[in-house]
Amino acid sequence: MRKTFFMILSMLALTAMPALAQADAAGAAAASKGWALPIAAAFGMAFAVGLAALGQGRVAGSACESLARNPAARPGIQLALILGLAFIESLVLFTLVIIFVKVA
Repeated sequence: MRKTFFMILSMLALTAMPALAQADAAGAAAASKGWALPIAAAFGMAFAVGLAALGQGRVAGSACESLARNPAARPGIQLALILGLAFIESLVLFTLVIIFVKVA
């Protein structure tokens, strides 16, 4: 039963791709001249930056709390803190790159 379901789902997914790819050039050019895409990109970037800031605040707060509980574990905590902040910031930068690719 489960195997049949996944097989039907994959067949539907494969047949949906060509149907979605058939956009005429005039319709694509008209859609790209509107303000909807840049405004959506701005909201997407604001959403990504806001959630990343919340995540960075939680990471830094947890690092401070763990340093207060165990100061001897400073090198390991500092390494995890820097790696966590770098990964969070890289997600925001990837979002910025994707927005530039889609809007421009």
